[in-house]
Amino acid sequence: MKLKNIHSVYFLGIGGIGMSALARWFKHNGKAVSGYDKTETALTKQLQAEGISIHFEDNLELIDRKIKTSKEDVLIIYTPAIPKEHKEWNWFQAEGYSVMKRSQVLGLITKNMISVAVAGTHGKTTTSSMIVHLMKTAGIDCAGFLGGIATNYGTNMIMNEQKNSIAVIEADEFDRSFLTLKPDAAVVTAIDADHLDIYGNQDALKASFADFVSSIENKGKLFTKQGIAKEILKDKGRIKHVSYAIQGAEINAANLSIEGAAFVFDYSHGKKVIKGLRLNVPGYHNVENALAAIAVTKYFGADDDSIREGISSYRGVKRRFEYIVKTDKMVFIDDYAHHPVEIESFLKSVRDLYPNKKITAVFQPHLFSRTRDFAQGFSESLSLADEVILLDIYPARELPIEGITSEMLLENIKLEKKKVCQKADLIAQILSWKPEVLVTIGAGDIDKLVEPIKAELL
Repeated sequence: MKLKNIHSVYFLGIGGIGMSALARWFKHNGKAVSGYDKTETALTKQLQAEGISIHFEDNLELIDRKIKTSKEDVLIIYTPAIPKEHKEWNWFQAEGYSVMKRSQVLGLITKNMISVAVAGTHGKTTTSSMIVHLMKTAGIDCAGFLGGIATNYGTNMIMNEQKNSIAVIEADEFDRSFLTLKPDAAVVTAIDADHLDIYGNQDALKASFADFVSSIENKGKLFTKQGIAKEILKDKGRIKHVSYAIQGAEINAANLSIEGAAFVFDYSHGKKVIKGLRLNVPGYHNVENALAAIAVTKYFGADDDSIREGISSYRGVKRRFEYIVKTDKMVFIDDYAHHPVEIESFLKSVRDLYPNKKITAVFQPHLFSRTRDFAQGFSESLSLADEVILLDIYPARELPIEGITSEMLLENIKLEKKKVCQKADLIAQILSWKPEVLVTIGAGDIDKLVEPIKAELL
């Protein structure tokens, strides 16, 4: 299918963060866009406000008539989260429509563009949004297909201005989606065990990342967190590689210090040094993400002054170390972390920023399988807080697994104050513990509780 011939695009699962970015791209490029999602959210409301028709019932009668009467030059895009018994999905298949996964469409869109793919089990959304912002600041035309809402732009789809621009793509390892891409440059931020419901074990996950790296175009460039390349880079002569880390890698953060809530450091790559960078988004992991973003942007020709300006003006991604309340008496931070390594990194950064304050963590586990596979890791990382409230597991695409509950994490959390709480009782529980630094953590629907909590705290 040639994209230029498509007149209508229909999304099954249009409210997903990656799917909605594609919907915005097609809308921007003059296609008729509509779709289905099972739940109305703030994001689906934004899409509707932008002129995209959405319904929330699996009902063939609600599909746009133009799509139902002519399947020629109509593209159906679906998310793997759509259940196999979904009526609309099955009807499109049976009727012979062109039905593709989001990742396949991303590959089609970016096939004839210079592309940068950012992969990793965590850190890819922040890193890809940083790259986009640094490129835009440097006057380098690019499009950004992001897995989160970039605060600087208020959207997950950053539009390019010219046809021959660079595509910055958040490359998702879930169900091996990133293997549809053929990037000119790539970043791999982390290969910690995750998505074991898909891969089975970490070796299979690493093998998939190795396949992703092998898809980089000849004479392309690979940027990896220190220690990763030896696990996934098999053909060292075909592409150029460079490692990054706060220290001990080819690219480092020299003279790193915390001033207020900002990280100040120098970008150091051999003789190439950019002094006096100020990153206003907290977290040591974000310093490393910034190193990768700077390296990529320099690779595409950005000058040092624009990089310094871009790092200083970068405002982060919604739900990534997002300050909800920040006063002398109360701090409330919301974060998307849903893996033990992410939670550990997040809570360590919170502790370094607020060493003399009590940290109250509210965590909603995401997926029964992930809770089962990393139970000990979750308990250990959450123990970095002073007190912990656990919500029930958010199931997402999964059915319950017998014996897998939030209660199983409680025993190994090494804190005196810890409990499992229902959503309806959460605000009262939080207020009774009188938090000084409150953090909400998780990738489920815990974000819907943020504004109600904020209203009670202020």
